[in-house]
Amino acid sequence: MTFARRSLLAMACALLTTGLHAQTYPAKPIKIIVPFPAGGGTDIIAREVTQKVTTATGWIFVVENKPGAGGNIGVDAVAKSPADGHTLVLGQTSNLAINPTLYAKLPYDPVKDLTPIVTVANASLVLVTSSKSPFKTVADVVKAAKAKPSGINYASSGSGTVAHLTTELFQGASGIKLQHVPYKGAAQALTDVVGGNVELYVSSVPTLIGQIQQGKLRALAVTSAARVDDLPQVPTINESGFGGFDAVTWFGFLAPTGTPKDVITRLNTEFNKALAQPELRKKLGEQGADPVGGTPEQFANLIKTDIVRWGKVVKESGARVE
Repeated sequence: MTFARRSLLAMACALLTTGLHAQTYPAKPIKIIVPFPAGGGTDIIAREVTQKVTTATGWIFVVENKPGAGGNIGVDAVAKSPADGHTLVLGQTSNLAINPTLYAKLPYDPVKDLTPIVTVANASLVLVTSSKSPFKTVADVVKAAKAKPSGINYASSGSGTVAHLTTELFQGASGIKLQHVPYKGAAQALTDVVGGNVELYVSSVPTLIGQIQQGKLRALAVTSAARVDDLPQVPTINESGFGGFDAVTWFGFLAPTGTPKDVITRLNTEFNKALAQPELRKKLGEQGADPVGGTPEQFANLIKTDIVRWGKVVKESGARVE
């Protein structure tokens, strides 16, 4: 067989394979790995979005929670899964953009081992204090912190989390120094902040909105560039005198590297259709999440940009996990 004939045959096989992918996908239920426990923000978003796609297409999704190591266990499981589009992960800022610098060694490379499908949503964080606290505004915090460097404590759900590093960014923007008190998760941190044992706390809007609405916590500012619909009365850090501040956590679907391009395109199309539906947008909004959508390329650029951005913050904070 001549070289030309072999080349033509290879091209024909490639075209045939692509056509078969498009016609037969999905050939079985699609597993969605959520690298965090059930009931959390990532889990809720995964279930809400896939349910809408199921309603529109009849596809079957199976959500599996695989928490541990800051999300690394679940992400790694998908990175090492067959690249056929039947195992996806709903990754987010911490395990895709922060952990590459935070951890001395990751079992996966978020850029090389995973193929982005679509950015699903962004979610703002909110800076809170106890309702009994003397702090009424961000300006109050800054004034007190400058008068007593490292004399004000702030809690986080763990070193290297988005909340911890967002607070580090805030300290840099405001020129203050706070004392970090890391907890193993949000529950105990929240209890101590409500009780006034720790003065400040930053976490996601869905995590804190109940305590804010009940009057147990006072919201001082949100970390996004614009105000949050669920907390319209709460100013942004921008509005509090620190222009250009914008720190959010984002969520997006990814597949193992090597997944056929036509499968990625099909998934992207269906996820974007779901994210455009008013009902889903409302449900995500109630969780403090802002639906995004877009192309795989846009999501890929976001990951690469934020690896650099958060990597710098991790190094400056001194956070490290061996």
